Amino acid sequence: MKLASIKDGSRDGQLAVVARDLKTAHMADAIAPTLQAALDDWAFIAPQLDALYEQLNAGQARRAFDFDPAQCMAPLPRAHGWAIGAAWPRHLELDYRARGAEPPPWLPEEPALYQGAAGDLLGPCDEVQLAHEEWGIDVGAGVAAVFDDVAAGATPDEAHGRIRLLMLVNDIGLRRLIPDELARGGLLQSKPATAFSPVALTPDELGDAWRGGKLHLRLKCSLNGNVLGQPDAGADMAFNFPQLAAHLCKTRRLRAGSIVGAGPVSNREKSGRGAVAAGDACLLDARNRETIADGEASTPFLRFGDTVRIEMLDEKGKSVFGAIEQKIVKL
Repeated sequence: MKLASIKDGSRDGQLAVVARDLKTAHMADAIAPTLQAALDDWAFIAPQLDALYEQLNAGQARRAFDFDPAQCMAPLPRAHGWAIGAAWPRHLELDYRARGAEPPPWLPEEPALYQGAAGDLLGPCDEVQLAHEEWGIDVGAGVAAVFDDVAAGATPDEAHGRIRLLMLVNDIGLRRLIPDELARGGLLQSKPATAFSPVALTPDELGDAWRGGKLHLRLKCSLNGNVLGQPDAGADMAFNFPQLAAHLCKTRRLRAGSIVGAGPVSNREKSGRGAVAAGDACLLDARNRETIADGEASTPFLRFGDTVRIEMLDEKGKSVFGAIEQKIVKL
């Protein structure tokens, strides 16, 4: 099923069920007021939401209305946790090589993760409000999973069974602030509020595209109408979502409603007949490739007035999650 949080003036919005084709929706307030409330009692609530979802898809829901992504908050407008991993080693490898450094030997063996700002998550059409272009504003197109409770010390297999929902992500980064923050031991100011797709969906909606704890569809990222890249979210992913969650749970437990992101999708370049140029899901990858090839980057970071669009299409060309479409504006 597909779920959304509709703006109603509150901090968490109202839970709605959205039709498979993303054309209509139905409020689920008679079942659960918010998505977090549904996740807190998933075994009891999910079957009721699924029944409403089937009615909506069959055209039998009594109070269906036209679905408008602009009226959506993030599916979870605030979360119990938001952690982001670097699941595609190429993303970090390019960064090391562009700086003239050798990638560390642990890179393909252990995921790098950091904590995001879980208390303020943006809707798919919310503006990205920032004070300075000079901070190096970058798009970060990726995928995230929402987990139920996961015990401390859980194995990847155990974590896999606790995945409840999947979403698209725009994990905005302020690239020129990152070096100083890392030198001081962490990331905070360089990672502002993250945006998510209009809907979160249960993995069964993806059919064969969800396998091995990975989402095997292309993620299209466009800037001002020009395609930056269409990388395959399942290809070259060294750490799947169960592995990322298990890594987090080495020293802690996850609570229902915790979100785990996999970082910007980053495919390795393919060559030969029939190879498809995947492009990039963040500007940093493009700039690092240019630096390695030419000695300097030529692709600019985002400017005020620019528009970012992130969307995933199925094999029939239909939108799966709806689109994240945001404008970068001066605070």
